[in-house]
Amino acid sequence: MTRFAHSVKLDKEKCCGCTTCVKHCPTEAIRVRGGKAIIISERCIDCGECIRICPHHAKKAVVDSLNIIDRFAYTIALPAPSFYAQFPGVCDRNVVLTALKRIGFDEVFEVAAGAEAVSRATMLDLNYERVELPVISCACPAVVRIIRARFPSLLPHLLEYRTPMDVSARWAKKIAMEKTGLPKEKIGCIFISPCPAKSTSSKMPLGEYESYVDGVVSMSELYPVILPKLKEIKEPEILAFSTATGVSWAKSGGEALASQALCNLAADGIENVISVLEALEDERIHQPQFIELNGCIGGCVGGALTVENTYIAKSRLVHIMNTSTRTRKLEGVPDDEIMKEDFRITYEPHMLLDSDMEKAMEKMARIDEQEKRLSGMDCGACGAPTCRALAEDIVNGYGQEDQCIFLMREKLEKLLAEKEAEKKDGKGTEG
Repeated sequence: MTRFAHSVKLDKEKCCGCTTCVKHCPTEAIRVRGGKAIIISERCIDCGECIRICPHHAKKAVVDSLNIIDRFAYTIALPAPSFYAQFPGVCDRNVVLTALKRIGFDEVFEVAAGAEAVSRATMLDLNYERVELPVISCACPAVVRIIRARFPSLLPHLLEYRTPMDVSARWAKKIAMEKTGLPKEKIGCIFISPCPAKSTSSKMPLGEYESYVDGVVSMSELYPVILPKLKEIKEPEILAFSTATGVSWAKSGGEALASQALCNLAADGIENVISVLEALEDERIHQPQFIELNGCIGGCVGGALTVENTYIAKSRLVHIMNTSTRTRKLEGVPDDEIMKEDFRITYEPHMLLDSDMEKAMEKMARIDEQEKRLSGMDCGACGAPTCRALAEDIVNGYGQEDQCIFLMREKLEKLLAEKEAEKKDGKGTEG
C-alpha cells in the first residue's frame, strides 16, 4: 500500500468539532472523535474543500515557505496561470513575473506554457485518433486520485501526459541546465500553487517516478510579498512567453476549448465532478471527445490557496487574456521525455473493506444490518457524515453505536422506563 503524504492538516487548537468539514468532504475522509476532527489518510485526496469551508480555519495546507529558494544555487518560479488573476489592476503578466524575480527568484517560467504544450499534444491525439474517447484531462491531481480510487474503469481514458506543472518543471530545468551548467539537483523549481493537491502531487507524483518540482509555495502566502513590489515596477522585464491559450487553463472550460475537440465537456466543483464520473462509468455520456474536470469551483481560480474571489478572478483573467502582453520567444519545444508520463496510472483502492473478498462481503452484510439499526437521518451528530459511514466505522472498529444520539436517546428512555417500573414495583411490594 502506498504511503500517504498529504498536504491538508488539522490545527487541533482551532478545531471545535463542529462537523462542517465532515458534511462537506467529498470522499468521507473526515470524522469528529473526542470533540476534534480527524482525517482518514487513505480517503483524503487533498482537494482542499475542508480548508475552504471550515468556519474556524482549523484546516490548513502544508506547503513550503518562500525560504526554500535559499536551498538552491539557481531558482525558477513556476507561477500557475491563476496567479495573474489575484492582483487588481494588473493586465500585463510581465509585471507579476518581474515582481517574482525581484523577491529572489533567478528565473521565471510560465506554467501556462506547459499547459499550451499539453493542449497541442492533445489536439494532435484527437485529430489522429490516437486516444480512447472520451479523453479525460489529467491536470487536476484531486480528480485523478478520485478516478484512481473509485472509477478504475475510466483510467484508460486519462491523458498520458504529465500535468502542466510537471511539464513546465522539466522543461524549465532542461533550459536552466544548458544555460548555467549546473546539475538539476542545484536548480530549484518552485511552483506557486492555488491548491494543496498540487503540493501532494509534487511529493507523491502520479504517472512519474519523480517530480521535478522541488517546492510548492501557496499563492495566499506569496500575495502580500508580491503586492507591494508591483507598485514599484515601472518598466517590467519581458518575461512572458505563453499565449492566452495557456492562461485560459486557469478557469473552467479553458483546457477543453484549447483541445479544439469537436465536442467537449467541462465540469468544476468536486461534487459535480463525481456526478460526471458516475455518468461516464454508467455510460450515460457519449458525445464529448474531451472532458475537463476541475476539483475547485471555477477551476484553479477557485483554489483553496488563492486570495481573490473566484468570480472576480475569473473576470480578471478574461481581461488579462484579451489584453496584449509583450512576450519573448522561448527556444525549442518539449519532447516526449518531458511531456509523456513514465507509466500509466493504475487502480489503487483506498476504500476497501478488506483485501480478502470473503471477509469484505461478510463486513458488507454486517454494515447493512448495522445501518438498519441507525436512524437514517444522516444528521452528522455522531461525527460521521452519514449513517452508512457510521455503520462502516462500527464494523471496522472505529466507532460505537453510542455515538448515534437517536440510539442513545432510545437507550436512555428505556433505562428511565425501567427505573420507573422498579419504583412502582417497590411501592407495590411495600403496600
